[in-house]
Amino acid sequence: MALTRRYLRFVNAAPAEELGLSTAEANRRRDVYGPNDPTPPMARHRLALFAAMVRNPLVAILLASAGISFFTGDRVNSTIIVVIVAISLGLDAVQNARSQAAMKRLQKEVALQVLALRDGNWQKVPRSNIVPGDLVRLSAGDLIPADGTLIEERDLHVQESALTGESIPVEKEVGGLEEASKVFLGTIAVSGTATFRVERTGRDTKFGEIAQELREAAPPTEFQRGLHDFGVLIMRAVVLLTAFVFLALVTVRHSVVESLLFAAALAVGLTPEFLPMITTLTLAKGAVKMAKRKVIVKNLASIQNFGSIEILCSDKTGTLTTGELTLEGAFDDEGRESTSPLELARLNALFQTGYSNPLDAAVLAKTGEERGEYQKVDEIPFDFERRRVSVIVEKDGHRRLVSKGAPEGMLTACQGGGDAIRAKIADLEQNGFRVLAIASTEVGQKASYGPADESGLQLEGILAFADPPMPDALQVLNRLKRDGIQVKVITGDNEEVARHVCGQVGLDPGVILLGSEIDALDERTLGERAETTTVFARVNPTQKNKIILSLKRKGHVVGYMGDGINDAPALHTADIGISFSSATEAAKDAAQVILTERSLEVLHRGVLEGRMAFGNVMKYILMGTSSNFGNMFSMAAAAVFLPFLPMLPIQILLNNLLYDLAQVTIPTDQVDPSFTHRPKRWDLTAIRNFMLWVGPVSSAFDFLTFYVLLRVFQADAKLFHSGWFVESIATQTLVIFVIRTQRSPWQSKPSRALAISVIATTIIGTTLPYWPIGKDLGFVPLPPLYLAFVAGATACYLALVEFLKQKILGAVWKSAE
Repeated sequence: MALTRRYLRFVNAAPAEELGLSTAEANRRRDVYGPNDPTPPMARHRLALFAAMVRNPLVAILLASAGISFFTGDRVNSTIIVVIVAISLGLDAVQNARSQAAMKRLQKEVALQVLALRDGNWQKVPRSNIVPGDLVRLSAGDLIPADGTLIEERDLHVQESALTGESIPVEKEVGGLEEASKVFLGTIAVSGTATFRVERTGRDTKFGEIAQELREAAPPTEFQRGLHDFGVLIMRAVVLLTAFVFLALVTVRHSVVESLLFAAALAVGLTPEFLPMITTLTLAKGAVKMAKRKVIVKNLASIQNFGSIEILCSDKTGTLTTGELTLEGAFDDEGRESTSPLELARLNALFQTGYSNPLDAAVLAKTGEERGEYQKVDEIPFDFERRRVSVIVEKDGHRRLVSKGAPEGMLTACQGGGDAIRAKIADLEQNGFRVLAIASTEVGQKASYGPADESGLQLEGILAFADPPMPDALQVLNRLKRDGIQVKVITGDNEEVARHVCGQVGLDPGVILLGSEIDALDERTLGERAETTTVFARVNPTQKNKIILSLKRKGHVVGYMGDGINDAPALHTADIGISFSSATEAAKDAAQVILTERSLEVLHRGVLEGRMAFGNVMKYILMGTSSNFGNMFSMAAAAVFLPFLPMLPIQILLNNLLYDLAQVTIPTDQVDPSFTHRPKRWDLTAIRNFMLWVGPVSSAFDFLTFYVLLRVFQADAKLFHSGWFVESIATQTLVIFVIRTQRSPWQSKPSRALAISVIATTIIGTTLPYWPIGKDLGFVPLPPLYLAFVAGATACYLALVEFLKQKILGAVWKSAE
């Protein structure tokens, strides 16, 4: 792939290898080429964001209404509408900016780092800051951060399936054929080390060009789909009700302008226009709280998916077990204790350059890292076809290929391996030991070696490793089960090892499904087996993907936890991919959630925080579709039958603004512990049922208020407006104390911020008719006796809603769980 001129001028002027770029030069080049991101998000100027807000149809209607009022001489009304719109937009913009700033701070904590030569020193640099001309060092497990040319390498093998679809690693070499000496962004170093000079970054890379051609919006999460469906539900209600009111008002001889203003104000009252802001703020606060609990989410939409997890798939190592392996025994090919396979395992562990693993660490901890007279010649990296890794070493002119791998694969490929060693392997695995087979063979002199050179292997023996269970594994698994999360173990290990470990932590393995059996099942049968199976053994990455996809097709929200290079596809496939801060770069890049501590308990706490964030979003939604909807329905009905408008448009807007301001603090509220005991998913039926039960109750009290105002107090238009405004504010806002909890309001206290905002809003709303500005808003002072009626009616309304919540709406609450 030829370099363009703009890249050549920097690559040809690349610095001497021993110095690298200076920080100042790197910053200058970043200004020229931009961040190293193949699919950068579309940058939006603040004015563009503000313009997008103003283009909102409801905001546009309000501003149009303000313009009509201004040109018809009602400048007070016009000014108040503009002020209300400005407050809403300003609050929305400020809160969203704060939320996005919080997320950027969290994302920096898990940003991928690259080892680059800067100012003469090798140092960690954020991947987004890599520029053409940089010298970058690679090791096994690294994501290649840009396109470039190798200047040195040792046994480098790269997984290029993201570009080519080919699963077998490709060997790279300096000065080889064009493709062999090049590395590309988005591919993964699976073994070896290398240094390369960056030539292309971001959208100009090979991966970036493909990504731009195929670029499309990421599929919406379940949370985003739920918000969209809820928006459709509300929009239908708004269109039907406001169109009916507008036509009815015009029919009963109200002016078209007056009817239009009233219908527009009613539409605003019906629409939970603060929902995006409340959602963003709630999820951002949840993300910050999760970070304090060692769980970092990469994007806000992942939080609800995290809380929705029903099935968690994970390997046993590092989750059910500590992952800190110890070497417990070495045995020859007859099953007798022997040090000879341990010496060969030491050579393999010393010289293989694939991703570091606890098996090699345990071997070297036992033997030390002295290389002696051996020199490494070549390496054949691990892949899931062979299930082994081999190194070729030389001593005194003689070369030997030393291979290690899973016993089942090695026994098939090796000479030897009789009944005695097979019985020893079975005994060790039944007692929970992980077993590694060691084999070797003499090889001749040649330039390079491949899998074909592994023919004629002689089994030298086996090693046995212990991986003790997590001390708290049993308790955490019980808590996960209590909270509706089923743990499934997907491991590449032997089924006997998996069975033993599960028994140690109290997890019933049941009938174990093997990878070879998975390949023989059709899609429907695999889905049925996957639902009822707890442990999957001898599974390769392709089979992991099949398991996760089959569970998703059955309607489950699936989380997958992994940390290796070969876990990346499964992390992408799962509804929520979970990795660790110590994982490979490939795994961290694919995951949506990063745990800074390897622990099921940390994951459990994060899931509960995700559910609590969703719970607070649901409070706002249930408020908007119950009491608020009831009041707006009352307003629509009254507009048809009264000789005057039940409220002036400006009063409706003010009522709606106060109502929304009271709920801005919902993200600070506590969530009932019982709400976190089950995965949370959207249920529009439950929301609609809640609206149909509580909305009419709110309307019934509104109609009672109309009767009292018209019959008892003989109210004219202004007194009616004032009286209903006060009753509406009191019932709409105070009912949050009932709706926010499934328990009695006296048993579940709101957060201090929520209590203050609701009470303050209620006081402002009920006293507004007595303020000097009240006259400009069309209000008049209310008789004390009417205020007493409002207090009594509000208390009765809250009591009735509580009764309905506990008795009639119990099923709705349960379905929301």
